Amino acid sequence: MSDWLGSTDGGADAGLFAAPGEPADHAGPVTAGLPPVRPDAPLAVRMRPVSLDEVVGQGHLLGPGAPLRRLVDGSGAASVMLYGPPGTGKTTLASLISRATGRRFEALSALSAGVKDVRAVIDLARRRLTAGEQTVLFIDEVHRFSKTQQDALLAAVENRIVLLVAATTENPSFSVVSPLLSRSLVLQLHSLTEADIGALLDRAVADPRGLGGSVSMTAEARDHLVRLASGDARRALTALEAAAGAALDSPAEDGSGVVDLETVEASVDKAAVRYDRDGDQHYDVISAFIKSIRGSDVDAALHYLARMITAGEDPRFIARRLVVHASEDIGMADPTALQTATAAAQAVQLIGMPEARLALAQATIHLATAPKSGAVIAALGAAMADVSAGKSGLVPPHLRDGHYAGAEKLGNAVGYRYPHNAPDGVLPQQYPPDELVGVDYYEPTGHGAEREIAARVGKLRRIVRG
Repeated sequence: MSDWLGSTDGGADAGLFAAPGEPADHAGPVTAGLPPVRPDAPLAVRMRPVSLDEVVGQGHLLGPGAPLRRLVDGSGAASVMLYGPPGTGKTTLASLISRATGRRFEALSALSAGVKDVRAVIDLARRRLTAGEQTVLFIDEVHRFSKTQQDALLAAVENRIVLLVAATTENPSFSVVSPLLSRSLVLQLHSLTEADIGALLDRAVADPRGLGGSVSMTAEARDHLVRLASGDARRALTALEAAAGAALDSPAEDGSGVVDLETVEASVDKAAVRYDRDGDQHYDVISAFIKSIRGSDVDAALHYLARMITAGEDPRFIARRLVVHASEDIGMADPTALQTATAAAQAVQLIGMPEARLALAQATIHLATAPKSGAVIAALGAAMADVSAGKSGLVPPHLRDGHYAGAEKLGNAVGYRYPHNAPDGVLPQQYPPDELVGVDYYEPTGHGAEREIAARVGKLRRIVRG
């Protein structure tokens, strides 16, 4: 997947993205402009910025003296990882860097390039360096490179045989090997603001490279396109192009078209959900989902649930997280929460989607509105910490297994007192190893059912410990 305004198909961009050894549409270094864009190219490609002045957003990276500004100006020498959502300008910025004075530009896509391609580019860059020419190597979707492919870049990056500009929609901390990460500046691009998207739409309508004033756009249509974009420039321009095409199919008497709200709604089905089941959005959204439930915000929890369902997330994954959450963050404050979550997981298995989404929603609402307690996970964590610290003394003799010949001679099970023989079903008796007598792991809160459990636990401890 190429990023905004960075087409990787043929035609105008074939030379820019030609693999090593393939003929390019242009000769010589890419320093004085890119090949002309076809008039029939997508609007997003035609509107690609050709200078920093046309770049919208990312002001935090393009200020005077900033590393990215220096790279684009041709004075920087650091390799960079451009990390951000789709449509924020990663490929566009890479193409601007390629035009920096004195630098040759090579591009690889992680979707198609192998180790052989990487090494070929590095060998070419090494030969150029002996002639005083520096090479910018742009790698799109670098997170899709294998560890071997990423390792093949290390020496060239460290010795500055190539200036690496890598683009990724995934958090590089999770998807890029540490040695390569440590040799690069990680620059995070942000989703474009509504003002950025609006300005981009206005420019596309008026600019000769875009629609050249062939259509007008109502304020309502503009606002709707901005909302549909969700900070993605390419999505905004693609939606505008579809709406403009529909408007021009039914032009006014003067031949112009009007992009109004009705036209946009008819041309664009719905906003695509920004969600990658294999990427950091997967982890970010499920994290927000669980934290919203923990924070008792039922509406936010339902939003993130809807987002996952719409994006096609595995419902079994959602159900498993609900089951875990029922014990982790609710526990004995509402013992029925685990039952509801487990029932939802069973419903997913029994009836599948889309019907099972209702069971997931019911469980989400139950857990979000339930009283919360972290006492269960805290109790288990404290107990496991003691075990890990070596506090695993001998089992008291009277609790040991006595169901074998010779057990009594060893003292096993001798003196065990059967609780059901006591009037209340509880009696004084040592249960933990000697070094853990009197240690409290479970500390009930005052939330929900744990208010009553707290009183009962205190009474039980007093009786059992004598």
